[in-house]
Amino acid sequence: MTREEIMQIIEDENIQFFRLQFVDIFGFMKNVAIPQSQIEKALDGDMMFDGSSIDGFVRIDESDMYLKPDYDTFTVLPWRNKAGIAAARIICDVYKADGTPFEGCPRVNLKRVLAEAKELGYTMNVGTEAEFFLFERDEDGCATTITNDVAGYFSLDPEDTGNDCRREIIETLEQMGFEIEASHHEVAEGQHEINFKYADALAAADNTVTFKWVVKSIAANYGLHATFMPKPIFGINGSGMHTNQSLFNLDGTNAFFDESDSLQLSKVCYSYIAGALKNARTFAAVTNPLVNSYKRLVPGYEAPVYCAWSASNRSALIRIPAARGLSTRTEIRCPDPTCNPYLALAMMLNCGLDGVKNNMTPPDEAKRDIFKMTAAEMEEEGIAIMPASLQEAIDELKVSTLAKETLGEHIFEKYIEAKEKEWDSFRTAVTEWEIDEYLSIY
Repeated sequence: MTREEIMQIIEDENIQFFRLQFVDIFGFMKNVAIPQSQIEKALDGDMMFDGSSIDGFVRIDESDMYLKPDYDTFTVLPWRNKAGIAAARIICDVYKADGTPFEGCPRVNLKRVLAEAKELGYTMNVGTEAEFFLFERDEDGCATTITNDVAGYFSLDPEDTGNDCRREIIETLEQMGFEIEASHHEVAEGQHEINFKYADALAAADNTVTFKWVVKSIAANYGLHATFMPKPIFGINGSGMHTNQSLFNLDGTNAFFDESDSLQLSKVCYSYIAGALKNARTFAAVTNPLVNSYKRLVPGYEAPVYCAWSASNRSALIRIPAARGLSTRTEIRCPDPTCNPYLALAMMLNCGLDGVKNNMTPPDEAKRDIFKMTAAEMEEEGIAIMPASLQEAIDELKVSTLAKETLGEHIFEKYIEAKEKEWDSFRTAVTEWEIDEYLSIY
């Protein structure tokens, strides 16, 4: 996409409003809306905003920042067309007033990590599978955890009353250039999944934040609340974001594929798996960033908490899907859709590359059902367990040199500071569970 092509689309589609989008370090999409008269200025990267107003960015005395648009992310917003007047968006990198990239911008940081991987001879392809719930709103328009959907896994109409909403989400995404591969109802009532084609890591992160925005926007049009919260209801399945990832050589061949191996996996792939398993507890605070994330990652249930790998066993943290050739990939199953995908992909990539650079060998493939193994059996086979709380995950992140190098000093420090505050707020809160358990008997 060129500047001239964008300006032609703006004229042809009668685009009167333009959204400049970026994300903060927690993955929240931010937005500066401008009228048509300012579009050319925006496309030239001359739009300034106050960075001190964004959590985790900069202090008030260094607040002037610029938004540099990535032309390839330009798209018209199908649901914002009113009476022939349209709107569009473009995703931006954040730059400092001196014209240099801002090290606290997650997108800028991922581009840096990807450039370092390219120096090693690799690019990264990613496909995310973000699950979500559709809930009703109350009479005041506030979100509830109520759904009139009684469907189950892969159910068909008429049980799946969220089908119309899901179909419009898909239609909207396709109009925005997504290639949708599949969609279906998930295990829990009200839970859905829409899968779209993999892309290079930067585009995949862009697509993931865009996907979440579209899902929430279309759901709101149906009077529903879409949430990517990992565990909104006790006792039923939570929402994950299985992340398929592979390294490609610079000549376009899949670096994970080796036809001569018994599993058709290359040495690079095995080493990547080893690095990911070694560092899994380190990246947990980024891939599973909320207090609530660890209500989903609970041992003994069908949750990906066991640091093992398998070509078929879904109880392992890392699974190898059956496809081979260009589609050879690893699937890391612990992330949830509340993570910042720019930071999560940077962390998983560098953790895997740690294995590649150091020629690591993974433990033997886990062929037993880990859910049924005892603690002693897991210890004997060297299977670690993911952190059980956000605090435990933060403690792992804080002592990791690899994490600090991957996130950069600014994001590393601001992220830990914010997450420690979140944990402290939770730790000191008096919950309904405590009231129910203790108030009447003590």
